Amino acid sequence: MPVRRPGRWVAAAIVLVIAASIVRSIVANPHFQWGVVGHYMLDSRILHGVVATIYLTFLAMAIGIVLGVVLAVMRMSPNPILSSASWLYIYFFRGTPVLVQIIFWYNIAALFPRINLGIPFGPSFVHANGNSLITVFVAAMLALGLNEGAYMAEIVRAGIISVGEGQTEAAASLGMRRLAIMRHIVLPQAMRVILPPTGNETISMLKTTSLVYTIGFAELFYEASQIYGATYQTIPLLIVASIWYLILTSIAYVGQHFIERRYGRGFTRAQRVTMRERWLGIGRGDGERAAAR
Repeated sequence: MPVRRPGRWVAAAIVLVIAASIVRSIVANPHFQWGVVGHYMLDSRILHGVVATIYLTFLAMAIGIVLGVVLAVMRMSPNPILSSASWLYIYFFRGTPVLVQIIFWYNIAALFPRINLGIPFGPSFVHANGNSLITVFVAAMLALGLNEGAYMAEIVRAGIISVGEGQTEAAASLGMRRLAIMRHIVLPQAMRVILPPTGNETISMLKTTSLVYTIGFAELFYEASQIYGATYQTIPLLIVASIWYLILTSIAYVGQHFIERRYGRGFTRAQRVTMRERWLGIGRGDGERAAAR
């Protein structure tokens, strides 16, 4: 027989009453101007900002993930030069605000009017003007991607550490090289530990892109601010931007959930009870048996 816990039902009732009063005060308040919110939800400028936000998030996270893997491998390298270089990179980019880095990259042409690419201390093969090469979009992408790489490096390093050393030693005894061990043995197992915080970082990146409005990149918040700057309808446009951010993060939450279940198969903690089963008051095994019936 299940144990009776009336305190839980009392607490749930109190929470429902408070939530209902908050929802009623928001919906019934005419100052929120819900008609204006509905008018701008599918505005072409807002939709353009949504697409730009998704695009910038994807590129910044791609740079951050690739860079994070490289930095994590360097950090764990027995070579002191590689390890120290990785540590200095992580220390710098984690220790300075991302907004400062965004503005710094936007003004990089003040330090390097001409950007030359080639062999270090040797001839240069590519010559470009700093302002034409580092556009607003490139500055935003580099600032977010390079900053994310420092955080992803620590996430990947934690995942690598979670794999037992006995497996790497066994692979080394079979003659496998260090990079082959990392690619075929360590990283596939470390994904179970790496993916949850990586999903959180992606969701955080969706919201962090709003900072690049300071350099004039036309993402979601910038477009909303341009509209309310002209119409003075500040609150409705902020609500529009917030709703779109909630939609994007909700989609990311769903994707993260299924990816975690995919890589967490075989582990008890990964087999979490779904919200439907929690409302019905049944466990994971009961839900699976009910579905089988």
